[in-house]
Amino acid sequence: MNTLLGLLIIAVGSFCQSSSYVPIKKVKEWSWESFWLVQGIFAWLVFPLLGALLAVPAGSSLGEILSTDPSAAFKAAGYGVLWGVGGLTFGLSMRYLGVALGQSIALGTCAGFGTLFPAIFAGENLFAGKGLVLLLGVSITLAGIAVIGYAGSLRSQNMTDEEKRAAVKDFALTKGLAVALLAGVMSACFNLGLEAGRPLQVEGGSALFRTLPATLMVTLGGFVTNAAYCLWQNARNRTFGDYGKGTLYANNLLFCALAGALWYSQFFGFGIGQTFFEPGSVVAAFAWCILMALNVTFSNVWGIILREWRGASRKTVGVLVCGLAILIFSLVFPNLF
Repeated sequence: MNTLLGLLIIAVGSFCQSSSYVPIKKVKEWSWESFWLVQGIFAWLVFPLLGALLAVPAGSSLGEILSTDPSAAFKAAGYGVLWGVGGLTFGLSMRYLGVALGQSIALGTCAGFGTLFPAIFAGENLFAGKGLVLLLGVSITLAGIAVIGYAGSLRSQNMTDEEKRAAVKDFALTKGLAVALLAGVMSACFNLGLEAGRPLQVEGGSALFRTLPATLMVTLGGFVTNAAYCLWQNARNRTFGDYGKGTLYANNLLFCALAGALWYSQFFGFGIGQTFFEPGSVVAAFAWCILMALNVTFSNVWGIILREWRGASRKTVGVLVCGLAILIFSLVFPNLF
């Protein structure tokens, strides 16, 4: 029962994350780099800080928690800097491939690397026992995502350039696939950062929120990478004027804040959901892959809602449904052992 509750909590956070790109469509008259930076302030600084404060025991402070093991805090932030490259290119993958296909490719790659790297670094044998179950589970997830990617390629083959751009304004399959794969590999560093930040899980505070200080350090590192790139793009494209459009503040800040809150919900729910899994179990080790599989599933639901799959043939839709079914099975697979 505890496992099911944990999965449900992670699923709610995942649904929120997959919805986070919808408010961005409501941002007006700002360049990509401007709204990406502003929503990042909320997603990677404001809400992670608020979440981390929930883990602070009575009579203590967040600074004291982070100083319990400065090395762990810096390692988590360092992985965050690398993850920031993934977060940056992740946004670009949405731009070139759309919500459904972009998230599917990027999150699929992220699921595989983010789940297997910590196990490998911990010395887990991936060809026996729990390690083998973990490897098979990741393989099933990647198979489902590959099927969804194939559905995307079928859709692309059957659409004219005009139809592609009607669904996704800046659609570019080759460029988008390259960006999405890079995003997935680098995004896997987020889970490595959480693993590096385990010493920051101090006693005395609520067990539900114990992973959130490490989450803050990872997102802080990611913010540095994204902020540097966005400000460089502002200078290159002469778009600093976006921040001076005072009449747009109410609308744009509202939707950037909403996007940031929804995005952060995945890791808020991920941290809480994990506490319901038995430590050392296959489900606990597979938790990252579960989160990514759910993100892919919900992103494709949003892709359908946003009509990114309009005009697709019955065969393409059938392939998409098969891919989603495989992903759903991958969520159940670890619980069979």
